Amino acid sequence: MASIFTQIIAGEIPGRFVYQDDRAVVFLDAFPQTDGHLLVVPREEIDRWTDLPADLAAHLFAIAHRIAPVLREEIGCERIGVVIEGFAVPHTHIHLFPANSPADFDSAHPSGATDGSVQDEMCARIRTALRNAGMGEYVPN
Repeated sequence: MASIFTQIIAGEIPGRFVYQDDRAVVFLDAFPQTDGHLLVVPREEIDRWTDLPADLAAHLFAIAHRIAPVLREEIGCERIGVVIEGFAVPHTHIHLFPANSPADFDSAHPSGATDGSVQDEMCARIRTALRNAGMGEYVPN
């Protein structure tokens, strides 16, 4: 059975996408650790990040590396947290989330808004910031 991320990428389940290319997509986490929490996900469904081909792993981290400073500037936070854990969804994904303290890394106490209108506004802000940073205009498949 396809992972929930594969279903989101295929358009079978809605997602709030901020970036995509031929190998990866970036969308907001539906249950954010903090506001602006993004997931960098390969289009190819690969469970463990250690099973990624080296070039795809490098590509995902290059995207994360380009997005992180834009996200930090747009949200106005001290750091961008990066986590790869892979237990909730068996499809490699890199979590990028705004952080102002170590408490923001505590997954038992998420502080991000799950309200659809708040997430829509966050998605639009991040898309605009990425476009202004030269990462292109998001165009759905």
